Amino acid sequence: MNYKIVSKYIKDISFEIPSAEIFTFLDKEINQYAVKCDIKSNSFKKNIIEVSTILKLIPNINLKRKIFAEINMSALVQLEGDLNDKEDLEKIILINVPSDIYPLLYETFIFLFKKSGIENIAIEKNVDFKKLYKENKKNI
Repeated sequence: MNYKIVSKYIKDISFEIPSAEIFTFLDKEINQYAVKCDIKSNSFKKNIIEVSTILKLIPNINLKRKIFAEINMSALVQLEGDLNDKEDLEKIILINVPSDIYPLLYETFIFLFKKSGIENIAIEKNVDFKKLYKENKKNI
């Protein structure tokens, strides 16, 4: 099965630093956030699916001062070939498309922090979606 990304767009951005106090402590507390990446897909039209890759920060449960940062970048993907091949379709949705759009997703996410005055945000510049896929397959 082959695929082609027809378009990609920012579906949603939620970026909230609720107060000046939270902002001033953020440099010290940013390491108490975990980075999470989710992938969702929906059928759009015949042979076209929407694949959403969501990057977000998850605060440590004990953290009192919290920010909210999440970005959802979606891609419209045209599929060609045997659409009944579930394993190929899974790999396109969970590995190939996220790998293709992650550089732009990462760049946009980091841009939000830098423009908010936060320079030391540590988010992986590269994500091994193939490795994540394999790990999730083992856990099922």
